[in-house]
Amino acid sequence: MRGILIFLASTLAVIIGSSALLYEGEGEVITIGASTGPYSDMVNFALKPALEDQGYTVEIVEYTDYIQPNNALHNGDLDANLYQNKSFMSDFNEENGTDFTNLIQVPTAPMGLYSSEYESLEEIENGSEVALPLDPVNSSRGFHTLVDAGLIEIAEDANMLAVEESDIIQNNKNLEFVYQDSGQLPRSVDQIGLSLVPGNFALASGMDLADALQLENMNENFRNQVVINASDEDSKLAEDLIQAVKSDHFQDTIDSRFQGFDKPEGQ
Repeated sequence: MRGILIFLASTLAVIIGSSALLYEGEGEVITIGASTGPYSDMVNFALKPALEDQGYTVEIVEYTDYIQPNNALHNGDLDANLYQNKSFMSDFNEENGTDFTNLIQVPTAPMGLYSSEYESLEEIENGSEVALPLDPVNSSRGFHTLVDAGLIEIAEDANMLAVEESDIIQNNKNLEFVYQDSGQLPRSVDQIGLSLVPGNFALASGMDLADALQLENMNENFRNQVVINASDEDSKLAEDLIQAVKSDHFQDTIDSRFQGFDKPEGQ
């Protein structure tokens, strides 16, 4: 009997010891959501290794829309996400009663004006149709890109984070605007001939940022960021996420794999 008890105690000690070693080797498991394409790649190749160097085990969940990553973050299925800008986050908080906060901005693929018909801005014909994103935040980015291209002018008193057609005071080519879901915009390059495509959708569709007739001069409110629940803002994880983005590995990966992305100041 005594021998059986000793055997059982030894076995239990081995199990507990093995579990402790496994947990120690695994580190804290965190889950980060990102949109499919360049931002899931950014998490996978740039952010994940930097967090693993800090002892975390990182799981990545990819999404094909802009709503589910925030729902999952709010529900606790994610610890953080990377796909949205400050303006989108603020609008989502207001409309859905969530309480998200941004930790740090990341390099972001700029929106571009692409065409299958024209090789330069000067060639664009009077009365041409141009496709823009349907949602207000990204349509504002589209209008700003058209301003950068010299194709339209916007009233000085317009809300620059929520530009609408009614804010246009000069339309030099009499452009006609067609609004579509962002995921449809790469196809509109061929279907319509002119399309303002957010950078992540352009890259996910195999487009080259360098082929754009005009790239967005990005406002900091439109640059993507790492987002968490505000209740976690002062957590150790929040601190470590910031440090991961500032790490040499993250910055070196951006330089080698994400050329053409607009970088926040100081990165």
